[in-house]
Amino acid sequence: MNIIIRLFGAIVLQVSVLAAMSSMAMSDDKPFRINTQQTPAVSQRKTTQRICSLDPIEDLLPPPQTKASNSLLSYLAEQGFTQNKEGSWVCYANDPKKEGRYFTLFKVKQVNSRLIASSFLDEGSLIQGQENRSLDFFMMLIEHHTNTTKENRQGIRRYLQAFVSLVKQGKIKPTRRGYLFDQPNRAMVLYHPLSSGNLKGTGITINIYLPKS
Repeated sequence: MNIIIRLFGAIVLQVSVLAAMSSMAMSDDKPFRINTQQTPAVSQRKTTQRICSLDPIEDLLPPPQTKASNSLLSYLAEQGFTQNKEGSWVCYANDPKKEGRYFTLFKVKQVNSRLIASSFLDEGSLIQGQENRSLDFFMMLIEHHTNTTKENRQGIRRYLQAFVSLVKQGKIKPTRRGYLFDQPNRAMVLYHPLSSGNLKGTGITINIYLPKS
């Protein structure tokens, strides 16, 4: 499957679950840019960095001790995610410009037979470190919850990497249409506006169907 070449040749589908994706962005605060600088000692520990950790001090801490959960996504706790009351797993980022203020950076929720996962942009811009962490986040979900081979996942990562890069360059505009990136699993990716909640902005979202047991 020549995924990169077919990036824009893929079937463009209307995404009926966009409202659900947008509502996942609920947060009391609008995201602000975070300027994080890692020390050389921390930068050498890339293999141990958690997806939900933009603070180099947090990377020094052991994974949080959480209670056993039957959630399909409970393994995300080891990556610094927390589960909220509605059952979504979220990654919060602190705003260093205002004490006690935070915003939602990543969020994933099971909706019936689908997983809907989003990476939220700061007024249309990716904050420092968000591009690679978004890819790692999406690929972790794809590896855990789809019937894909290692070779296929490598192609999917290249596809999503190209998609995120085009979003970063402003070559993909927010829209209500999704791009199919994995036919067997009917998985889609889209860059869309957020139309509900207090958080006004955009998000990159993947929508994957869970394999039937």
